[in-house]
Amino acid sequence: MHRPARWGLGAAGAGVAVIVGLEVASLGEMNLLRRTISEHGLGPDGWIFTVGVALLAVGSAAIGVSLARKRLAGVAGVVALTGWSVGLLMTAVFHKHDWSVGPSLSGDIHRAGSLIAFLCLPLAVLIISAPWRGRRSGRQWSGRRRSATVAFALGVCSAAWVAGIVTAVLVGADSGLPWYRVMPLGLVERGLAVTEVAALLALGVWGAARLGPQGGDEVLDVVAEDGGHVHPVRVD
Repeated sequence: MHRPARWGLGAAGAGVAVIVGLEVASLGEMNLLRRTISEHGLGPDGWIFTVGVALLAVGSAAIGVSLARKRLAGVAGVVALTGWSVGLLMTAVFHKHDWSVGPSLSGDIHRAGSLIAFLCLPLAVLIISAPWRGRRSGRQWSGRRRSATVAFALGVCSAAWVAGIVTAVLVGADSGLPWYRVMPLGLVERGLAVTEVAALLALGVWGAARLGPQGGDEVLDVVAEDGGHVHPVRVD
């Protein structure tokens, strides 16, 4: 298993566990249909939310490093995945508006970070996984194609959630209603978060897998620029 991907999956998994724990603990106190996940960042226990999201961001960055080192992701995909990590760190460090007090600079930065993260992750998954879905021969290519197809499908679902939110914003602007009242924002955000994290973990599992012969170091098949024979590249 590729070490950066292994560390990334561990950190991301720990972050997800922390946030799920907060969700379970607040079942009787928070309206999950309307209140967003970031509500956990307010109050004296907000540091727990910060730790959870920061772990997810660091894990995402490590997965990106693994994909880049194994030549599974190009520059555009890595940049988009980095945008997701940076956006998550912004939401972790800067908490959302506490409307009992009023708007704040921290809340504005938090909102910008959320927007960056939620837009970048589907883009990253689609860019990274799409080229690997093409038909190739051999067991090694077949395994990559299946992994890429799973990641790609989750990326499409994530993009669909984002499109739904954009539609709600447009409907709200047309009807004069606040966009977050057009839909159950808490439910939609949680659906988006679950889908995007699943897509991220799919990339992490793909990056961690050894697809070389007899479980050895992975061998990537890189087509020559002239379209001729294939050069094997060994990745430790």
